[in-house]
Amino acid sequence: MSSSTTLKTASGLSPATRGWLLGALGVGIFALSIPMTRLASGSAADPQLPALFVAIGRAALAGLLAAGWLLLTGAPRPSAAQWRLLALTAAGVVFGWPLFLGFAVLHVDAVHASVVTGVLPIATAAIGALLLHQRPSRAFWICALLGAVLVLGFAWWKGGAALQPADGLLLAAVVCASYGYVQGARLSSTASSALGTPLSPEQVICWVLVLSLPLTLPITLMAWPTAPVRASAWGGFLYVSLFSMWLGFFAWYRGLALGGTLRVSQVQLLQPFLSMWFAVPLLGESLDAATVLFSLAVMATVFVSKRLPVQGVAR
Repeated sequence: MSSSTTLKTASGLSPATRGWLLGALGVGIFALSIPMTRLASGSAADPQLPALFVAIGRAALAGLLAAGWLLLTGAPRPSAAQWRLLALTAAGVVFGWPLFLGFAVLHVDAVHASVVTGVLPIATAAIGALLLHQRPSRAFWICALLGAVLVLGFAWWKGGAALQPADGLLLAAVVCASYGYVQGARLSSTASSALGTPLSPEQVICWVLVLSLPLTLPITLMAWPTAPVRASAWGGFLYVSLFSMWLGFFAWYRGLALGGTLRVSQVQLLQPFLSMWFAVPLLGESLDAATVLFSLAVMATVFVSKRLPVQGVAR
């Protein structure tokens, strides 16, 4: 097939299909975030880069790159109303998710973290329903509750009939990420034109990162590592900086804007599986049958929720 034919075929895809494909690309990039964060930070028994440095430093590096991108592309400045949403997005994806995740994976392995964060798709859809004034069916909320119960049950079981502090950190990370995803998607949605001219998905994450630089840069310098670490730890840090914190959002926010937050967010059902599979070769971790079964059960609730009706229009 010629390149022109390929482009013509791609341009003929519906916005919903393109949204799903871009969402899947974003999820594939994000799936490496947990194992790469673990690779960068190490564990409590074998620490590498400081967790604070990994969590905030990745946003600082991505923010410097984002500033260059905005200058090169001549991006317009956001409106006053958009600055507020950008700050809320930053609170979720620049600070909340990386900080809670970074400290959690010091105490639990990447496979465990992948299962607990498997509730992220439902959390994103639920927060999207509340903030975007959409009304999922009662069955959707039942699925959301069931998925949350399964995740908490897994965490309780793996913690020896008790929840670990790290599980609370992981659930807090899920809430922060979901909130940041939804607020960022609002900024690039034409349904939010009352806020001003919608920003492109690329502009959203770039302005979020640039807005955060006055905080992320000094914190990064204060948390700069003083002890030598493995080269692989720096490799993990570079990945979460360039891909997890920046380029992955190019695809993810565009996918949410094209296909709808509630629908495209469910593509994340693939993320825990991918994260666990990546953790095995990257970190030498192992999968047991019970972990896989819990993951399948959580993913089943997400898959069912994707097919349930949604009423209302995002605004």
